[in-house]
Amino acid sequence: MLHETSLIRSLQIQLKVIGALFMREILTRHGRHNIGFLWILAEPMMFTLGVTGIWTLTGSHHGSTIPIVAFAVTGYSTVMLWRNMPARAVDAVIPNLSLMYHRNVKLIDVILARLLLEAMGSTASFIVLAILWTSIGFMKPPENILEVLFGWFMLGWFGLSLALLLGCLSYRSDLVHKIWHPTAYIFFPLSGAAFMVDYLPPAARPFILIIPMVHGVEILREGYFGSMVHAHYDLQYLTNVCIALTVFALAQERYVSKRIVLE
Repeated sequence: MLHETSLIRSLQIQLKVIGALFMREILTRHGRHNIGFLWILAEPMMFTLGVTGIWTLTGSHHGSTIPIVAFAVTGYSTVMLWRNMPARAVDAVIPNLSLMYHRNVKLIDVILARLLLEAMGSTASFIVLAILWTSIGFMKPPENILEVLFGWFMLGWFGLSLALLLGCLSYRSDLVHKIWHPTAYIFFPLSGAAFMVDYLPPAARPFILIIPMVHGVEILREGYFGSMVHAHYDLQYLTNVCIALTVFALAQERYVSKRIVLE
């Protein structure tokens, strides 16, 4: 009983620490000027709206009968989810070393505060855009909301575990920061945001399905469009990748946290 009470108390402390770091991150990044913390929502929305507008105005063809707005929103919103978290995590440790003088502030708290902020912004953006376009008739409501949420959750899990791993590795080597950004641009067009696997030649499908994000996007679009699409994904493969990334990330966090040199 005493051990359980101590564990609960420790968890409460760490949740308060993450909450405080979360609010600090909002104020540090967005401040109190203009629309302030609403930039959390506005930044990913602007990106998705920009892509949607370009596709619509140019009449770009994406290989399906799905309305271009719905296809863009369900695709490029997912990019913001898995790409932004690692991008913030690789810069998280060094600027916040001074915070770790506090006994209760741990490496994982600093990184998780940033990741939660990014996940919240991307999620809110996706929800607001979907409601907006649905209300004016550019999109239809999802056929299976639970599958949409599950696909979003899997993409979020992948992005969070990858971000935590890269955040810890970036403290050990500056190369992580330099390598991740061009790598993210390479994976952007391969992530399934601008296509569905069923539209590719059959010979190319096994190769594109090596990329974990594709499975999450396929699950999400199957939930959203239902019978309009034929999704290709392997849930077990995506789950195994997420578990492996999580295990490696937590192992690296434990290794790095014991070797941090406070400045």
